Amino acid sequence: MMSKEAVEKFLKDGQLVCFGGFTHGIPFAIGHEMIRQGKRHLAVCKETPDLIVDQLLAAGCIDKLMFSWAGNPGVGSLHAFRRAVEHQIPHPVTIEEYTHFITGARYLAGASGLPFMPVTAPVLASDLAGHTDVFKTIDCPFTGKKICLVKAINPDVAIIHGQRADREGNMQMWGIVGSNREIAMASEHVIISVEEIVDSEIIRRDPNRTIIPGFHVDAVIEEPWGAHPSYSQGYYDRDNQYYMDYENRTRTREEHEKFLQEWVFSISDRKEYLKHLGTERMVSLKTRSYYSAPVDYGYFG
Repeated sequence: MMSKEAVEKFLKDGQLVCFGGFTHGIPFAIGHEMIRQGKRHLAVCKETPDLIVDQLLAAGCIDKLMFSWAGNPGVGSLHAFRRAVEHQIPHPVTIEEYTHFITGARYLAGASGLPFMPVTAPVLASDLAGHTDVFKTIDCPFTGKKICLVKAINPDVAIIHGQRADREGNMQMWGIVGSNREIAMASEHVIISVEEIVDSEIIRRDPNRTIIPGFHVDAVIEEPWGAHPSYSQGYYDRDNQYYMDYENRTRTREEHEKFLQEWVFSISDRKEYLKHLGTERMVSLKTRSYYSAPVDYGYFG
């Protein structure tokens, strides 16, 4: 399936959409397709929203954002995020900010089929619980102490990028995996993009790297460089220049619109995106091979 087809089929206006990727493997290609298709009134949840959420905000796609830490990592602010929160540009956005731990616990609850997940006591020492219905307290039935519960997240659609998958959607990932497994298992629909689609035999030879089983995947897309400008471990490095250029070229709404026109709206798909990125830039980001030691799983034929 192509990104355009997957977004058309599974992503509807007004849905709760969760993006995977924790600094690594951020699904930019699918996010850009969502912008091109003009998706609206989305609620989005993501640990470290990064540039992809900022671009969705600039394009007017998001009405609500649930996140844990927001910024242009290592560079500065997310300017569309700030305009939306501080000045309601292009329209008002509701935000809920939690810690990475709380967000991860909410994903785990959703993935486990539970309505909530207990978390540690420091949450009770803050006033956060008084500002949202995400938190409840109970007396622990074992110790009698107060314990905090956080509400599960069950997204309508999960969007995740990994290194490889077979055509059945069994997706493998290595490096920083983040909450991708829990996000996928908590969601009603799952769209994955990967650097390459491989034979199922390759997946079966290294089963421990399979973080999402194919039976839970609705669409699998072969999208090389689908995580750029973030990185894909073993394929290409983080494009720090893009992140710095983004800081300098998105400080005003007008500048941001020009940036989106250049990198999203004037480009029909990821192949055109890579042509615009250029061979020289791609070569500079390509990683050198550095293999782990082989593992003998044993074969009983």
